[in-house]
Amino acid sequence: MKAALIPAYNEEARIAPVIVKARRHVDLVIVCDDGSDDLTGEIARSLGAEVVRHERNMGYGAALLTLFKKALEMNVSLAVTIDADGQHDPDLIPALFKPIEEGRADFVIGSRFMEGSSTPGISPFRKLALKILNFLGRRATELRVSDTQSGMRAYSRRALEIAAGAIERGMGVSLGILRELSSHGLRVAEVPISVSYIGSKPSKNPVLHFSELIATILRIVLEERPLLYLGVPGAAMLIVSLYFGLFLLNLYFSTRYFSVPMAFISLGSLMLGIILIIAALQLYSIARIRAELRKIRR
Repeated sequence: MKAALIPAYNEEARIAPVIVKARRHVDLVIVCDDGSDDLTGEIARSLGAEVVRHERNMGYGAALLTLFKKALEMNVSLAVTIDADGQHDPDLIPALFKPIEEGRADFVIGSRFMEGSSTPGISPFRKLALKILNFLGRRATELRVSDTQSGMRAYSRRALEIAAGAIERGMGVSLGILRELSSHGLRVAEVPISVSYIGSKPSKNPVLHFSELIATILRIVLEERPLLYLGVPGAAMLIVSLYFGLFLLNLYFSTRYFSVPMAFISLGSLMLGIILIIAALQLYSIARIRAELRKIRR
């Protein structure tokens, strides 16, 4: 069974055409009404969609995970996620399904940044922010994809099962899902899509959105490579502490002058170094355990 999964929050004015067009290409449309205080859920239900409602607004990530779990419950074998605001063109759904149906991929990203794609109405700030996030996202997930933030994606049954276990709940869920799929060795493909930003307004403060995504990237990087990004700086801090400590002792024995600022620098560097190294070792242990669990689940 093929399904379109649509997270929605206060989209009564725009969701109807999305559902109608999506139904041409799938057997089932599932909408997560994420605590809307308008008629989003009622409109979706009247158009034949299966509606799952959150009693309060829980955010994009939580809505996606609810949709994944509902799709699995309903024995969906192929799913696509699209936005409820009309930015994604539902008529592109077959193009996203094709690589999976042909056995070339387990997961397909609708890319806004590959040849043949278009983004009419995109602001310079959003475009720059997306380029930065894509650059950092590729480093964090080790996936060579052009669009790590796209919300229009197609999932095989196996990809749905893995994505449903993602731990992210906020706007960083897109990266979190990529990380999980990559770590399980699933094949990823991209197809060009057109996303219209004409007349669109961000549902969340762009600065907060950007900050949340950066925080997610940093967390992923630190969890995956703790010895490099925490252990090495920790060792460097210990060297700094040793240097200033020896310099302080030499100064004291030579002049009988005890430099309090230098002592604070040495002690502070020592404490910071120890904390970073302990954190690195703990995260490394957790990463190893997670890697073993992934092998077992495969």
